[in-house]
Amino acid sequence: MRIVGFSALVIGIGLIVALVVYQDAGDVAAAIAAVGWGLVIVIVSRMVPIALDGYVWRFLFPRDIERPVALLLWARWIGEGVNTLMPAFQVGGALVRTRLLVVRGVPGRIVGASVVVDLTLSTLTQLLFTLVGVGLLLAHYGNNDIAKGAGAGVALGLILVICFCVFQHRGLFTYLVGLVSRVAKGRDWVNAVGGAEALDDEIRQLYRRCWALTFNAAGQMLAWVLGAAEIWLALYFMDIPVTIADALLLESLILAVRAAAFFVPGAVGVQEGAFVLLGAVIGIGPEVALALSLIKRVRELVIGVPALLAWQLAEGKHLFSTRRRGAADIGGAGEKTVVQRSSD
Repeated sequence: MRIVGFSALVIGIGLIVALVVYQDAGDVAAAIAAVGWGLVIVIVSRMVPIALDGYVWRFLFPRDIERPVALLLWARWIGEGVNTLMPAFQVGGALVRTRLLVVRGVPGRIVGASVVVDLTLSTLTQLLFTLVGVGLLLAHYGNNDIAKGAGAGVALGLILVICFCVFQHRGLFTYLVGLVSRVAKGRDWVNAVGGAEALDDEIRQLYRRCWALTFNAAGQMLAWVLGAAEIWLALYFMDIPVTIADALLLESLILAVRAAAFFVPGAVGVQEGAFVLLGAVIGIGPEVALALSLIKRVRELVIGVPALLAWQLAEGKHLFSTRRRGAADIGGAGEKTVVQRSSD
């Protein structure tokens, strides 16, 4: 799988270069330069939906469990960096979030269940957001092949999400534990959340908390909508005004394309092609569309690289403290042995 991901990354980078050269690198650079200091505002605007996602995640934890907002926002930020910059098939961020909270003392089965359900609701709300984009496309630009393809993709996605929910209720992780236990990281994750049966039981209990699910899903849906501000602001600073509906259309369908291209790290190349295609639908030139996509890439680096560094720093601190405790335990055992021998 690593070979496939690396090959897709190389091909994607080549596609970006080809598109930029074909559309005239100077025009693309000029469109990006037109944003100017507005790029800072565009980047900050992306932090709003990330923070909202992290905040509504807390609804999936039991009320009697300590759930510091700062800790959840921090873990959500790092998960964002992992998902956007690492070839982790969009699930790496969920695993990292789980580990970050477990090593800080939150019960593993509760964290694991919250992450699984949060990821499920995230997928469901993204599909609904894509439906919004399809509806706007049909309403403003009529019936076309793009709308048909996106609609078919949403229908397939909804079927898969429903099947995933059903399997969760029927003990999905207990069934899969034999498979993931063959992989070291999978086995570690299952052990960290207290075992497959404990995780399945906690997930079932969580699905009974209707209000928690509702608040989380509503917050995530709002976060998807707010994410369109990034496109609207970038075009505003380029002096290319578009309607909020067009920004929502672009954001929703680009997200759908990225999700479909999960096997390509960061959807490199795929996102750029989608921007050119969808930009033409709403009347945006290809050089502007490419500039929009590259601005998103800059934002991913600015937000994601510090997140990955924070993750490695957290892992380093945990490893150091674990070794220090181990050394202290060995030292204490040695002292007891010496004392026992002296008494003998």
